[in-house]
Amino acid sequence: MSRIGKKPVELPAGVSASVSGQTVEVKGPKGTKSFNATDDVTISVDGNVVKITPRGTSKRARQQWGMSRSMVANLVTGVTSGFKRELEITGVGYRAAIQGNVLKLSLGYSHEVNFEVPAGVTVTCPKQTEIVVEGDDAQLVGQVAANIREWRKPEPYKGKGIKYKGEYIFRKEGKKK
Repeated sequence: MSRIGKKPVELPAGVSASVSGQTVEVKGPKGTKSFNATDDVTISVDGNVVKITPRGTSKRARQQWGMSRSMVANLVTGVTSGFKRELEITGVGYRAAIQGNVLKLSLGYSHEVNFEVPAGVTVTCPKQTEIVVEGDDAQLVGQVAANIREWRKPEPYKGKGIKYKGEYIFRKEGKKK
């Protein structure tokens, strides 16, 4: 049995959920989000709780059970507080700045990297070495942060590059004479 799927999703004050067919729509202070579940699960709203149950005992139904519960929980979090990923830039001369809808990154290349910020995500730079990605969609926030990090992943010898805040970089020892 799915340990994640068994837990019902609590709806905080100010958040409402409605189910029509296999579509769950959650409304909150930050907007409205929806999720289309597969036919392998049944979704029901009881007061301020959303419950997900599998329709069968097949492997696919059990997989969709936990995944659907996680998606509904992400919708609730997205419309209440939103999601946030913080990135840190380490390296001499490495910096970031936001100009309009474009994130400008100086990462040691011969040119400046211009990253176009997609709709639905807010990118800010509180310092030249910090990037904050915020939004109400967990998948989109994580993907944008991963795309930014992809430009210069942290390397193991000096630790230079873009890393997630709190990420541990395994350091290697350099050459010895």
